[in-house]
Amino acid sequence: MPRLKKTLQDNDLLEAALAGLQLRRQELDAQIQEVRALLGKSTAVRRGRAAGGAKNGGGARLSPAARRRIAAAQKRRWAEYRKSAAKSE
Repeated sequence: MPRLKKTLQDNDLLEAALAGLQLRRQELDAQIQEVRALLGKSTAVRRGRAAGGAKNGGGARLSPAARRRIAAAQKRRWAEYRKSAAKSE
């Protein structure tokens, strides 16, 4: 029986610790909100700007025609680079 009593005491201790940690977390969340309010920014706004304004960190959707134009321009740039690299050797 001593083991059961110790287990109950351990559970009570863990539950009390959990309650205290949850309270501290709420206090920290409130402080974080205050700082964000003072800054006038939220993390969602900053993430949106950093990710180019699109959801989930992806870029804007491009049409197939736009992708073809970008690919053609990149091929021209690489061709010019290879041409200049060949001349310098």
